[in-house]
Parts: sequence; structure tokens; C-alpha cells
Amino acid sequence: MLRDSEKYNQQVKPNTAFLNDLKNKLPEFFTKDGSFDLDKFKNQLREKNVNELSEGYQLDFIGKDYARRQAGEISNTVIVPDEKQNQGEGKNSKNLFFTGDNLEVLRHLQNNYQNKIDVIYIDPPYNTGSDGFVYPDSFEYSDDKLKEMFGLDDNQVERLKSIQGKSSHSAWLTFMYPRLALAKSLLKENGLLFIAIDENEDYNLQELVNELFGENNFISKLIWHSSTAGGIRSKFINSSHQYTLLYAKNIGMVSQLNAPLSSKAVKQYKEKDGKGVYRDKDFAWKNPSQNKNQRYWITTPDGTEIKPKDGYIVRFIKSRFEKEIASNNVTFKQSKNSPFIDKYGNQAKWNVYIKKYLGDATGAPSSILPKEYVGLNNLGSVEVEKLMGDRYFDNPKPTKLIKYLFSLKANFNAQVLDFFAGSSTTADAIMQLNAEDGGHRKFIMVQLPEKTYQINKDGKEVPTKGGKAAYDDGFKSIDEISRERIRRAAKKIKEENELTLSEDFDGSFKHYRVVAPTKQTLEDIDGFDPNNTNLFTNMVDGFSSNNLNVAGDASGEQTILTTWLAQDGYAFDIEVMDKQFDNYHAHLVDDRLYLINEGWSSDQTKELLNQLGKNELHLQSIVLFGYSFNIAELRELESGLKQLDNKVTLIKRY
Repeated sequence: MLRDSEKYNQQVKPNTAFLNDLKNKLPEFFTKDGSFDLDKFKNQLREKNVNELSEGYQLDFIGKDYARRQAGEISNTVIVPDEKQNQGEGKNSKNLFFTGDNLEVLRHLQNNYQNKIDVIYIDPPYNTGSDGFVYPDSFEYSDDKLKEMFGLDDNQVERLKSIQGKSSHSAWLTFMYPRLALAKSLLKENGLLFIAIDENEDYNLQELVNELFGENNFISKLIWHSSTAGGIRSKFINSSHQYTLLYAKNIGMVSQLNAPLSSKAVKQYKEKDGKGVYRDKDFAWKNPSQNKNQRYWITTPDGTEIKPKDGYIVRFIKSRFEKEIASNNVTFKQSKNSPFIDKYGNQAKWNVYIKKYLGDATGAPSSILPKEYVGLNNLGSVEVEKLMGDRYFDNPKPTKLIKYLFSLKANFNAQVLDFFAGSSTTADAIMQLNAEDGGHRKFIMVQLPEKTYQINKDGKEVPTKGGKAAYDDGFKSIDEISRERIRRAAKKIKEENELTLSEDFDGSFKHYRVVAPTKQTLEDIDGFDPNNTNLFTNMVDGFSSNNLNVAGDASGEQTILTTWLAQDGYAFDIEVMDKQFDNYHAHLVDDRLYLINEGWSSDQTKELLNQLGKNELHLQSIVLFGYSFNIAELRELESGLKQLDNKVTLIKRY
């Protein structure tokens, strides 16, 4: 498992992620050994009459090759299920919450969520110099290794390492690049990406996303009037707005975006019938076209027949109009300025209207977000304070803003990802939307377990500067607050919508922690000899939540199985069946059998082969934890499987 990941990562190059993406889209340009056939690609371009490839520009920054390499690496962490949460209040939930480094979580999600996310919304650190952002990733490679991987000299290595722990533009871009590159592959082809930002990195961020997504997939820079610019006076200009960059993964696959009507437009809807509130919309309008299909006789309530004047046409052809009449969607009103005439060519006294219902009405979104729908920045702080008893966060986004952004693309079953969860405003907004319209949107939240305290010289816990209120209330990390906000928000929604809430409303989540193995476990892995006939260390126990020093009550077997299921592309709610071979406990998912624990022997091999031979068990593959099997057990199992008529693939993971 971890040894396999390490071997893969040692071979990763700065362009590995790009080549993998290219291989998925253009497999015909790769040779049998996996190399990209550049000459064939160039020839194909010539056939398309593309003669100039050098025009254009790109964003460069210290650490870019390192960031590109990070985007190509696979995870070397494990996914630890929170069994107390997942078998308790979150048992039936389809929502997910991950505690851990979002880069590692995004790597894990590549396996089972690629091309499955409808909307990604993130509110990353703005790199203002006062928001606490510093480049968090350490350069785990030696100077010589960095030189070898990237072709650097001594001075260049020092420049690369200089961004560590800094909040420079290069540090911020190096931090964001691999996360956005991995996020792109998770989006569906018609998926949308929203990124909140301000002036500090707005320009650089747009250049970065243009490079990763393609500038043709840029939709808009949405402007949010976030404050009234009060408070301390700036030396030059008080900033009263922030931005949200909106990109499509493939703009050609995105349907029209719509937004709720303004309150001014809503006031036009005054009439009401059994279908709801409506307004009258003109049926005829000026148009020089003389299309006979849109100039026909219409019978009015008093029996008079009318048709459009010369230079006017009506909205629908006659057959469509008759359907609207039958559906009671047509209104006749007397008018002195009717665009219709009667059979004698006289001005008609009737005008014709089509009913436009408020429930069907949407407007074209504006790049300036409407205040009445999105609120101001301080609203987010008020929401958190009302739910949690204190503000805890600096300027969290209001749920009104997130709800409005998600409403631009109506999808009641959307899968939404936010890998900078913060106070979990996104999760709260999704639950509110589902309560309002009966939708089944699902969220995936990711939050780093950033501590609200630090250990002083005396070994005592001392609250951080911004974490005192949370620490005093018993929250020792940001992710704890984030999860509790979801619980309290769900409770509030249920209380306020008791009579109308759908029975299948999902107000919970499954929780997983993504963590690195302990130093001792890594040493045991390095020292493991698969040719030993005896096993001296139970390697499975090293992956229990207890030995990984996290909460959750997960056994090592549960951690390994959860990590593998994600690796093999299974959803986190996949049904796992218990399978017993004598006294050995195995796991069956579809036609794949997982063997993790120690204790497998000749008796289990015989029973397995017997069931396979009698067609009592149907398998395509068996996946086993190599550290739990000695060489004799493995050879016996391999030999037995080779003798079967139906081939079963044996996969050994280390």
C-alpha cells in the first residue's frame, strides 16, 4: 500500500499529471511503453493547418515544476473512518467530511470521484499578509534529489526552498497549483468551479486557472459588494468588494445559467390562479417579418376575430397558441392601443397576453452580484455566532452568497465539493437549499485540523491568538468547529421546517481522517521481508485510529479496507459483505475479495478454492495485505488459484 505509493512517486515527473490527463483524452498519441509520440502529434496539427504554436504567454513562478510534480503524485496517507460518527448519526448519510491536508484528500478522491463532481466552491486563503497563510508543504527531498528531479543548480535549489514558510506570490501559487489541477479532474465535463478571492492574488489566480482549465473556459469574474467600506479609513481607497472567479471544465457542455429575479422584477407578478402567481406578457410585438405562421385570426371572448396589424407578429404558431388556450395560459384584456385589427381593418378593442408564472421566471445573471440575494460579509459572522455562540472565524462567507451561486445552475442532485471548508458555510447552504426546494444535493467538505492552541515551553496548551474563543469553548481544532456547525445548522433547519421538510432530508455526514502513518509503522514497513516464513509484527494494528493517534474507534483493518476501497474506485457508501473462511474474516465487494488480517492458512486456502471450484463464490480478483502473509501462505494461494478453470487475479499490496 504505502510502499507501492512510494515507488510510484519516485518515478513522477513535473509533467506526469498532464501526460495522464492527455492519455485519457488522446490515447492514440501514446506508444506501447506509455511515451507520448510528439512527431505524430505534430503531424496531426499540420493536417489541421496549425502552423504557429509559439504565440501566447504563460504564468511562471518559483516552485512551478515542484507544484506540477505534486499534482502527479499519488497519496501516501491512509483514510481512517470515524466509526463513532459513521455507525451513529452519519450511518445513512451521503454527505462526506474529510479531516486532513486537502492535497492528500484530493489525491485520494481521484480514484472514486473523477468526473463526478458537479460544482466546486472554494474560499482559499487570500494571501493578504495578515490572513495567516504561509506555504505549508515541506520539501521532503534532499538538495541532491531536487537537483536531479528538476535539473537545478545550487542557487536555484535555494530559491525553491526559500518559499517554504512564506506568504509570497510564488509560495501561494505553488500551494494552489496542484490543488486546482487535481480539482479539475474531479469535475464533470459540464461542471463549474467557483473561487473566492480579492485583489491580492486575483490577477495571478486568473492566470493560473487559465493555464489549468483553458482561458476559453473562463465564464465571468463575479463582483460581490461585500462591505460598506466602513471602519478604519484606508490611506488610499477603502475596498468594499471581493471577487468570485467562475470557470467551466468544458464550456461547450454547460447549459444556460440563470439567476433569481430582482425584487423589482418580482413586483410585476401580481395576478394569481391555480398554478401560482403570474404576470401578463405581450403576445404580439413589432417585427417586419410577414411570416404567415405567426399572423393568424384569434377569437376573443365576445366572438370578435382579430389578427396582428401589418408589421406585427405573435409569439407562437397557431397550434402552439391553441395549446396555451387549452391550458388557460392566455389572457384577453380590452385596450385602446391594441396591436391587433378586426376583420374590417379597424383597431381592435382587445389585446392578448400570455401568462408568465413567477415559479418559472429566471433572469440572466449579472457579473455584479445582487445585494438583496447575497448579503454583506458581516452576515456570515452573524450566522456563525447565532449557531455556535461566538464568531470564531474572521469573515466567513454568508450562506446567502453560496446559495445564490449554486442557484445559477439548477441541479437538485448536484454533488458539491469544498476543499477549504472553514466554517462549513457551503454545507449549511446546501442543506438550506435542499430544505427549500426538496433537492438532494450532496456535499464533500475538506478541512485541515488546524489547532486552536499551541504547546508552550512548559508543555501546556495555550490558545492561539485567533483561537482563544474556540479553545475556551472546547474546540481544539478548526475541523471540530466545522463539523459541529453542520450538526447545529441541520438541527435549526429541521426545527424551522418541521411540517414541510422531506423525509429523506440529509442533515448529517460520514467522517474520515486522512493521516500519515506513524514513524514506527513506516520503519516496520521498511524492515519487512516478504521472504520470511514467520511474521514478527502485526502490521495491521499500526493503522488503527488508536495507533495513528486520532479519534474514531477504527481498527487497522477498517482503515486499510477504507483506503483500498477508495483506491479501487468504490464510493464511500458501497455495500461491503462479510465473508468467513473458517475463523478468518474477509470482505467481499462485488466480485473482489479483500484479505487483510493475519491468520490465513492452508485451511482457508482449501475452503476458498473449494467454493470457487463449485461456483459457490464468483471472483474476478483477490486483494491481500502483503504484510499479513508469509511466503509459504502466498505461494500456496497463488498455486491454487492458477489451477482454477476461471482465472482469478491475485493482487498483493504493500
